[in-house]
Amino acid sequence: MHAVVLIAVYLAVALTPLVLSALQGRALRPFWDELSSGLAMTAFAILLVEFVLSGRFKVISARIGMDVTMRVHQLLARTAVVFVLVHPFLYHTPFLTFPLPWDVSRQLSLGLSIGSLASGLIAWIALPALVLVSIFRDQLPYRYETWRLMHGVGAVLIAVMTMHHTLNAGRYSSDPVLSGFWMLLLAAALGSLGYSYVVMPLKEAVRPYQLTSVRKIARRTWELTIKPQGGDGLRFAAGQFVWLNLGHSPFSLHENPFSISSAPGHEAGIQFVIKQVGDFTNQIGDVLPGTAAYLDGPHGNLTLEGRSGKGIALIAGGVGVAPLLSIARQLDKDSDPRPLLLLYGNRLADQIVYRDELKLLGGKTNRDVRLVLSEPEPEWDGLTGMIDQAMLDEVLCFEDASQWLYLVCGPPAMLDVVEQALIARGVPAGQIVSERFYYD
Repeated sequence: MHAVVLIAVYLAVALTPLVLSALQGRALRPFWDELSSGLAMTAFAILLVEFVLSGRFKVISARIGMDVTMRVHQLLARTAVVFVLVHPFLYHTPFLTFPLPWDVSRQLSLGLSIGSLASGLIAWIALPALVLVSIFRDQLPYRYETWRLMHGVGAVLIAVMTMHHTLNAGRYSSDPVLSGFWMLLLAAALGSLGYSYVVMPLKEAVRPYQLTSVRKIARRTWELTIKPQGGDGLRFAAGQFVWLNLGHSPFSLHENPFSISSAPGHEAGIQFVIKQVGDFTNQIGDVLPGTAAYLDGPHGNLTLEGRSGKGIALIAGGVGVAPLLSIARQLDKDSDPRPLLLLYGNRLADQIVYRDELKLLGGKTNRDVRLVLSEPEPEWDGLTGMIDQAMLDEVLCFEDASQWLYLVCGPPAMLDVVEQALIARGVPAGQIVSERFYYD
């Protein structure tokens, strides 16, 4: 129901400019002109709401997941690009740079000023450029922090230029009510940006953490433990994640999302399983205990809260085991009587984390831990291959498997295969929970 309300609110905001335009009672222009204006106004509303979608607001992402929120953010941005790109080519009315004195209703010419043409052209070029840079970010020679700064500055530039173009060139947006709506929406967009980059860091600054240990636990994989410097630690649900900032000011852009691997209330502190795969993580083993840390979170809905099942199946690939470890540890800590299955895949044996702990867990009543290797050594006695339809058919051979709750985390390709395989086995989509943070 929460998601339905969010969708309704979003549609209401996106369509409000069209409703306010229709209520003005102006004489209609040719169909293509009206369509062009409608697409442009809808695209602008989408772009301003994009600021809020990317603002890590828990009221938005708590129920539908941060991954869904960001995927919607991506898809809507691309939709807006299409609307914006076709917008100027649909007009049949002449692009005069001055209004005709006898054309009070602006039906015979667009009456664009040089300034409004310039701001519109800047936004028209900058928006697709911004989206393309985001799509191909991994192929560009920029650090994540550099891209993030460029993305934020570019988004503000586009919003301001579009606002200038809309208020000065828009036939309908010159109306006080609609122009007031645009100003209110722009204020909300920039306000959400200010909240993300000023208010949230201030909150983090008053609740600092400190790195207490860095320990290698598998090939190119490390365990980090942090503790609060006074006061209560972060309250989170098993399976959630945070944006972690190590050794930088809370106002710095140097933060990355990591799932918490420890159970809530763990005496040692909050722990993370981090694999060396990029700019920041490649140096993770060199970070010294005592380093200051700041957290933005918790986020994510890869949790058991509000969900039920006859049993709990945790299906992990690689470092995707981190949030599922948190869940498994919490279930064990609570002595949850439901049967638990952990299916954990890696390429090589030395990539398995906490192998001794997993062995102990698998030896307990109602606990089953299955380790999978795609490139096993000759002495390997566990499962081999990929976590796919065939393996799930082998592992989930018990009678009530379709009534279990499945939580899945791992590489995108594995998520796709597992989700499709579970649905094919008769598991309701509502009983499959996953989070992903990489898209095309």
